[in-house]
Amino acid sequence: MEYPKIIKLPLEQYAIKPNLQDYFKMVKEFSGDKVSLELDWFDSEHINIAHVAIDSHLKTDRRDKKALIWESKKGEGEEYTFQDLSRLSNKFANVLVKDLGVRKGDRVFFFLERVPEIYIGILGTLKAGGVIGPLFSAFGPDAVRDRMADSEAKVLITSPSLKKKINEVIPELPALEHIILVRRGEGKVDLKDLFYDEVMAEASESFDIVKTHKEDYAIMHYTSGTTGKPKGAVHVHGAVVGHYATAKYVLDLQEKDIYWCTADPGWVTGTSYGMFGPWSNGVTQVVYEGGFSAKHWYSFLERKKVTIWYTAPTAIRMLMKAGNELPQQHGFDSLRHMYSVGEPLNPEAVVWGKEIFGKAFHDNWWQTETGAIMIANYPIQDIKPGSMGRPFPGIQAGIVDDNFNELPPGKEGNLALRPGWPSMFRTYWKKEELYQSRFKNGWYITGDRARRDEEGYYWFVGRTDDVINTAGHLVGPFEVESVLIEHPAVAEAGVIGKPDSIAMEVVKAFVSLKDGYAPSEELRHDIQKFVMKRLSSAAAPREIEFIPTLPKTRSGKIMRRLLKAKELGLPLGDTSTMEED
Repeated sequence: MEYPKIIKLPLEQYAIKPNLQDYFKMVKEFSGDKVSLELDWFDSEHINIAHVAIDSHLKTDRRDKKALIWESKKGEGEEYTFQDLSRLSNKFANVLVKDLGVRKGDRVFFFLERVPEIYIGILGTLKAGGVIGPLFSAFGPDAVRDRMADSEAKVLITSPSLKKKINEVIPELPALEHIILVRRGEGKVDLKDLFYDEVMAEASESFDIVKTHKEDYAIMHYTSGTTGKPKGAVHVHGAVVGHYATAKYVLDLQEKDIYWCTADPGWVTGTSYGMFGPWSNGVTQVVYEGGFSAKHWYSFLERKKVTIWYTAPTAIRMLMKAGNELPQQHGFDSLRHMYSVGEPLNPEAVVWGKEIFGKAFHDNWWQTETGAIMIANYPIQDIKPGSMGRPFPGIQAGIVDDNFNELPPGKEGNLALRPGWPSMFRTYWKKEELYQSRFKNGWYITGDRARRDEEGYYWFVGRTDDVINTAGHLVGPFEVESVLIEHPAVAEAGVIGKPDSIAMEVVKAFVSLKDGYAPSEELRHDIQKFVMKRLSSAAAPREIEFIPTLPKTRSGKIMRRLLKAKELGLPLGDTSTMEED
C-alpha cells in the first residue's frame, strides 16, 4: 500500500509557534547567566524538580487548579489540585526525613501501580533531596532485586500484593531499611512494615525543600544492555528544564489542556512526561490506573475531554487491530494533538490516526539516557510518515560513521548527539567506565542507526546492538538468558528479538536442554511462565525453539547474530570465530 510522503498540517490552528530564541535564552539562563523568573528557581545554581513542577504554582492562580485527575481500575475517581499535591508531598518528605532519616542522595524506590500515592511519594522524595527509583509494577522478583541491590536503595514504597511477589528477594537487599505499604483496601499485611496512611496522618504539612544543586542526582531509571545486568541511568534536578521546554514546545501544552500520558511511572516517559513536563507547565493531567483496553481508552479520551494524548506505537497498533467501528462510537472533538514514543511509528499508523481522529500522530524520538525528547515531529511542521522528525532547538544531532565522523544527508550511520543538554544522564550508576564509553569524538553515541534526509528529517533504521525493543520496553538478552539457565531443564540459552507487526519485536529464545529432558509444549510453557514470574511479561519469550546446541565463538560466547540471521533468513556473515563441532 502506498502512503503519502508528507502530511500537510493546518498550522494556523496550533497555539504555539516556537521561537527558537526563547529556548536558547532559557538554556542560557540555566547555565547561570541570570535567574529564570518563569521557572521560579532558587537561584542560578540551585533547582528542585518538585518545586518547579508543583510548588512554583502556589503563588499563582494555578494554586487551586486541578493537577491530577485519577481513575481507578474500578472506575472510582480522585482529584488533586496543585495545592493538594504540595501539601501531601510535604507530608511525605517529612516522613522520609524526620521519621526514616533519609538524607540527600539516598535512594528511594517505588514499586507501585498507577495510584496517586506514587506521584505524591515521588514529589516528596525529590523535595527531601532523595533520588527516586521508579520500578515497573509488572516486574518480577529478580528484576526488582537487581535494580534495588545495585542502587543500594534505602526505602521501598510498595503495596501488600506487590510486596508478596518480591518477598523472597528482600533478604538479598542489605541496604534496604524501610518498607512503606500503600494498602488501598488490601487485606493481610506484614505488621513489621510501615503503613502509608498511618505515617502520613502524623506528618506535618510544612516542609522546607532541600536546596538541591542543578547537578545533584534526582532520578535513576534502569535500562537494559546487550551484556550484563540493567544499568542505572542517573539524571539530575536540572533535567526539569528539558522536561519543561519539550513539553511546552513539542507537546504544545497550554493552560486549558487536559493531558493524558499512558506510560507507566516505572518508565522514563512516565516521569519526564507523566509528571514533570506537564506539571512544570501547570497543566491538568488525567491518569487511568488500568492497562490497555481499546474500549476503555476510547471512552476515557471522550469522557475526560483529553486535548493532548501521548502514547506508544504498540498501543496505537493494538487500537488499529481492534477495528475502526469502535472509535466511530465516540467523539474526539476535544483532541488537539496526538503523540507517540518508545519505538518507531510505522507510516500506516500515522495515516490511520488522520482517518480516525482527523489528526495525525506526531512521533518523536528520545531515550532513557537522553531524559527528554531530542527529535520530534512538531505540531507546527508537516509530518513525513515514518520519520522521527527534526532535532529539538538546542539539540545538535548527526549521523556518524564507525569512526565517529559525521556523514552527509542520505547516508545511513550511527545516530549521535552533541552532549550538554540539561536532561542528559550524568552517569551509569557505579559504571563510570561504561558511561564514558558512550561518548566518542565529541558525540554521545545513542546505539541507534538512522539516516537524515536533505530537509533535516531523521529516519530510524535499527539498533546497533542486540537490545530488544518489545512494545517500547527495552529488554536485554543477557538478563533473559540469565534467568532461562536458572530453569532446571535449561543447559544453554540464546535470546534475540524477532520482528512483530504489533509489538515491533518479540523475545525469542533458543534453548538447549540438559540430559534427561525432552522438548515438549508443556516444558515450553513452563519455561515461559518461569521467566515471566522472575522478570516480567515483556521479557518472557513469546517463542522458544529447542535446539541441540547453540552457536558459540571459540571463547564460548553465544553468537546471537547467527541465531538472528538463521531466524530471518539473512546471510551468516563471518563465522571464522565459531568453535569447531
